[in-house]
Amino acid sequence: MAAKDQSDEDYVYDDVTREWVPAWQIAAASGAPVLEAWDASGNVLADGDSVVLVKDLKVKGAGQTLKQGTVIKPIRLTDKPQEIDCRHDTIKGLELRTELVRKR
Repeated sequence: MAAKDQSDEDYVYDDVTREWVPAWQIAAASGAPVLEAWDASGNVLADGDSVVLVKDLKVKGAGQTLKQGTVIKPIRLTDKPQEIDCRHDTIKGLELRTELVRKR
């Protein structure tokens, strides 16, 4: 199956029906668990969202501090609902707890 992007929604080609269908329909039909994560304000986060830090964070190994209000984009959900993968201009491979961010 190949992915096709069309107006903010991902579509997947279904080999059985030979049609492009929204990716969420395929995920729901396959019985795969739908990942959900919530930010510090209780908003639902999704892949590709932009978030803002709600407090200063000292980044281990990078020797720098990300300040409150720093915008992180885009994010990616992980298998753990309380964690997200993201990147900052100076830090690659950053993993943050969802209670430390809020949706932008």
